[in-house]
Amino acid sequence: MYPALIPELGVTDFKTSLHFYCEVIGFGVDYQRPEEGFAMLRLGGAYLMLDQIGLGRTLGLQDGPIKQPPGFNIQFEVPALAPIISRLETHGTDWILPPERKWYRRNGEEVGNYQCVLADPDGYRLRPFESLGSRPAT
Repeated sequence: MYPALIPELGVTDFKTSLHFYCEVIGFGVDYQRPEEGFAMLRLGGAYLMLDQIGLGRTLGLQDGPIKQPPGFNIQFEVPALAPIISRLETHGTDWILPPERKWYRRNGEEVGNYQCVLADPDGYRLRPFESLGSRPAT
């Protein structure tokens, strides 16, 4: 059973994006249609689709360069962030937000994230996080 919301990213180079998401970030391929430049990826409970622009059915994304709205990022929970950070540093990633531990107030408690923000090869901003649990709000 898939979640009710799965982002689909139009990418310029399927192989480059697939390598980045699988080998660097740590997603696995749930299924793919390489002849269409398409893959359904999964990491824990997070799902993401890749679709190469101009190959197969691209849903209107072929009309111009990829433009991500300001302030938009894709947040997804990972089992452990440290190994991903290590692979990202080896890969030479430029951080939009370097790794940090941040607590957010949610009603009467605070929930913690060990998180970072980076861009994928097409400029999509990603925000992987590892849960630090919760604590009473201060």
